[in-house]
Amino acid sequence: QVQLVESGGGLVQAGGSLRLSCAASGRTFTSYTMAWFRQAPGKEREFVAAITRSGGTTYYADSVKGRFTISRDNAKNTAYLQMNSLKPDDTCIYYCAANAGMQITTATRYAYWGQGTQVTVSS
Repeated sequence: QVQLVESGGGLVQAGGSLRLSCAASGRTFTSYTMAWFRQAPGKEREFVAAITRSGGTTYYADSVKGRFTISRDNAKNTAYLQMNSLKPDDTCIYYCAANAGMQITTATRYAYWGQGTQVTVSS
């Protein structure tokens, strides 16, 4: 089983930046696709970004493409989400997830989840 712990959330003004981190333990980090999802109150959890095992391929939701960057440091067992040009619509709880399968953007295909970190963007 993989344990995931997110950090780096907080309150930021519109146009600002935050960097989220996801520290993994329990299994070989390189065995998993890593992803970030987010969820606002009353809404379903939505895909944000994903990165493949080696870090060679990334995927982004249209809503964040060009503003967010996902990365990973396999030597540190850590994934990151750099968020720039933040908007109030980005206000959500952000979750890190790990997937040993082939589905990238569907939340139900991810087996392991962190507890989430709150990101609040003020206007």
